[in-house]
Amino acid sequence: MPSIEERITQQSALTPADRARLMELLAEWQLLSDLSFADLILWVPKRKDYLTWPDGHIAIAHIRPTTAATVFAHDVIGEELAWGENQRIDQTLSTGEINRDSEPELVGEIWIKEESIPVLFDDRIIAVISRHRNSELMRSPSRLELNYREIAHRIYRMVSEGTFPIQNSIYRAESAPRVGDGLLRLDSAGQILYASPNARSAFNRAGWSGELENFNLGEIIESVKPSATTPTDESWRSIMNGKHLRREEFENEAGIFDLLVIPLIESTDQIGAIVLVHNVTELRRRDRALVTKDVTIREIHHRVKNNLQTVSALLRLQSRRVDDPTAKTALEEAVRRVASIALVHETLSTSSTETVAFDEIFDRILHNAIELSNRKIKVAKVGTFGIFDAQIATPLALVITELIHNALEHGLGDQGDELRVEVSRLDGNCTVKVVDNGIGLPADFEWSASSNLGLQIVRTLTENELKGEITLNRVGDETQALLKFKS
Repeated sequence: MPSIEERITQQSALTPADRARLMELLAEWQLLSDLSFADLILWVPKRKDYLTWPDGHIAIAHIRPTTAATVFAHDVIGEELAWGENQRIDQTLSTGEINRDSEPELVGEIWIKEESIPVLFDDRIIAVISRHRNSELMRSPSRLELNYREIAHRIYRMVSEGTFPIQNSIYRAESAPRVGDGLLRLDSAGQILYASPNARSAFNRAGWSGELENFNLGEIIESVKPSATTPTDESWRSIMNGKHLRREEFENEAGIFDLLVIPLIESTDQIGAIVLVHNVTELRRRDRALVTKDVTIREIHHRVKNNLQTVSALLRLQSRRVDDPTAKTALEEAVRRVASIALVHETLSTSSTETVAFDEIFDRILHNAIELSNRKIKVAKVGTFGIFDAQIATPLALVITELIHNALEHGLGDQGDELRVEVSRLDGNCTVKVVDNGIGLPADFEWSASSNLGLQIVRTLTENELKGEITLNRVGDETQALLKFKS
């Protein structure tokens, strides 16, 4: 069975711009549903193009209110209506007018009142919203319900005139406040006509002890002494006059408050606004705590890196004072291993997450290793490592370091030296192959019998830290170290 997206493509005349507009509308879906205490269904006409009369409608979206009980027990997305099956929707599409003159109809055990609103875009009706609400709940509405409904009527009128959603909305990257968080209704001068109980509670928390209604919102905010971190380029009277879509936060000693201003427009006139109010004090404090934690973790990685570099420098100084070749070599190897771990912590100290782009670390490991060699080596890398968690990156850096140095010190021949590293990541598995064309392994090589400390480190880290496996084999004229682990 075709998906909704496929059916829209096959059965509707919607252009990419039409679809983008409907996506903007659906971003405001919950606001419309909550203000009207109703289930909303978005219907798209079924037709080949805008010159063809539709033969029906298909439901592409359905939202339930958080301010009232739903009137539908099941989603209607994907349902189709033949032309003539719902005359209200047909009439709204034909005339471009909001249809509110419907009598309640019994659906199951609930009397439902249905209304329909055209969605205008680019001088065309591209869809119809049907609004369904329990008519029993409309008989004795509270003051809150009356204000919410009147606001909803204003916004639906804007939808039918093509002025809502407001173009280039600036707040959709972050979730907008909800109706239930708190709502203020403003007149065209920024005076408060109505304040919901939750909005009054938010401003009481901010330090305003009186009534909100009949006061200018900008003056109220200025009176509760917002901190210097809140906007100062223009006055709060200007910011909160309701003439433009705005989203601002103000903060004082009592807390942090998110304000979303949505203008109400009739034809071309601005007739007022609604302001959604959300007390985000705890949310912002948690955000700041996380930022502080991230900065602290990065600072720890930076200090660990510095300490490791200090240890490396001390070991290097000690190696210069040692005459015994064996001891000198051991100290130089220790320097190399410490430096590999320091590379990981250096990367983590500049990262906003506990992940590491390992290809950069590999390039530096390889560069450092070749610099220490007095031979001309042809190096090739196939594939990429990508991103690893820090818990994997540290042991992997050590393993790669040891394998490369083992090839450089023991595996390469006298001339035409070649080193190849092949990396593959697939379905959560990582395979790393380090290949050289040198003299190869002894015929009787065994991990358990090898006295090579580097190889023992490789085996231990692979099995214990990476939970993987490693093999060393002679294949033709090449020696291959094959590392496999879960990534």
